[in-house]
Amino acid sequence: MRSRTPMSEALQAELGRPHRIRKLGSSPRSHVWRVRLSAGDAVIKQLAAGPGADERFAREVAALRAAAAADPPVVPRLLGADPAERVLVVERIEDRTPPPDWIVGYATALAGLHSVPTAGVPLPRWSGPTGSDLEAFVTLAARLGTPAPDAVGTELTALLARLATRTGRGHLLHGDPCPTNDLHTAAGVRFVDFEQASLGDGTVELAYLRIGFPTCWCSTAPPPALLAEAEAAYRETSGRSVTPDELADACAAWLIRGDALVERAHRERRDHLARLPDEDWTWGPPTARERVLHRLGVVGDVADADGPLGETKRLAVRLRAAMVARWPGLRALPERRG
Repeated sequence: MRSRTPMSEALQAELGRPHRIRKLGSSPRSHVWRVRLSAGDAVIKQLAAGPGADERFAREVAALRAAAAADPPVVPRLLGADPAERVLVVERIEDRTPPPDWIVGYATALAGLHSVPTAGVPLPRWSGPTGSDLEAFVTLAARLGTPAPDAVGTELTALLARLATRTGRGHLLHGDPCPTNDLHTAAGVRFVDFEQASLGDGTVELAYLRIGFPTCWCSTAPPPALLAEAEAAYRETSGRSVTPDELADACAAWLIRGDALVERAHRERRDHLARLPDEDWTWGPPTARERVLHRLGVVGDVADADGPLGETKRLAVRLRAAMVARWPGLRALPERRG
């Protein structure tokens, strides 16, 4: 009987013919099946045809191969790949409901991912915010009655330069390390869906814990004590010291990035920060204004008043107060993942 999956004859000769086939839900960018192979349960993923599909496939395969060096494991084992059909086969991971302190295990696994060797790994460098993002943020502040002094533009221009320099650290970045892209097991967390993987500074993904998972529909803000425990777990596992200024830089980068307010299909199309004064929209439980309100609070808290983002910190505090006054019904981000 012909397989109902896109496994090529070559992959089947290597891994066995799939049976007990079950189609799983996935994004429009891919098709996913759960199957049984001769080596056990596996997951087949095929990236749907479309612009950038070949690049996303290549990124995912490169990231999974590089991440296989982590000990303990932080990704499913890659069993096979077919570039012609954009098909990859990975071991199936038996996951479970994340525990209340899930963010600690998440941070531990994220540190393991960022720590694998990446010399020669064929991935692009992380792409941070641009001058257009900077201008959009400054324009938003003015429209909300809190014009930015020239010093803010100077600080944020310097921020972009610092971020570009740090991509040379070459940490393996997931690219979209969201809740739902993490599988929680008795042996730790495994990450999946590496279509946006890149090389850069792991701090930009460590910042997800504070800034509210900016590329994710399920934006959350853990309680302070749990956040501190998770960040400590990241530092201990990675053996890397992240300075407060570096963390502030990463958080500010997500604050000014308008594309971090919409799902991937709507990015790189328009200035989403410009929409905020006139409209609000939901992506997951929080609204766009609630996401920005949280990010402003984080930058106001983490940046040093006498540091490289001192003026940006003061603007963030003023802008947050202006948003609360204009829209008093805005809510805090949920503490629990959706």
